[in-house]
Amino acid sequence: MTQPYALPASLSPDLKTVEAYWRSLLRGSAEMPFWDDIDLTTMPSLAGRLFVVGAFDKPDRYRLEIVGETLARAAGKEIAGLFVDELRLPPPLAFLGSQASATVEAAAPTYHEEPGQAGYRRLLLPMWGDGHISMLLGVVDLVEA
Repeated sequence: MTQPYALPASLSPDLKTVEAYWRSLLRGSAEMPFWDDIDLTTMPSLAGRLFVVGAFDKPDRYRLEIVGETLARAAGKEIAGLFVDELRLPPPLAFLGSQASATVEAAAPTYHEEPGQAGYRRLLLPMWGDGHISMLLGVVDLVEA
C-alpha cells in the first residue's frame, strides 16, 4: 500500500538539511525526536520557511504555532496561533491539514510537492511529546521559476 504524501527518492538540499537536523535529535532507538528538543535558531538561513504545527486529538486538529516570515507573507496575514481548519491556506501551505493528518497517522515524515512556476516542496516531520505526536516540524522549499 502506498503511503499518502510519501517521501521522494531524494530531497532538495534545504529539505534534506531539516530532515538531517530532525534525525540528529533522535534519542537512543526512538523513531522520532521530542518536540521540546527543537531549536529553530540552529537553521537561520531557513528561518523564514520553517514552521511548527501543534497536533491535537479528539478531535484531530492542527494549529500553526510558529510560522516563518516568508510563509506568513505568502498567507497575507498573521496565521501563527490559528487552527489550519479555520483558514483557507494559500500555496505554499495548501493541503497542510491533510498532510498533517497523514504525518500523524503514519508517525513518519511526509512530503508534498506542487510543481509549476509558483511551485513548492514541503516536508513535515512528526515530533513526540506528552505521550503522543504533539508537534510537527515543517519546511517549505520554494521552486524558482
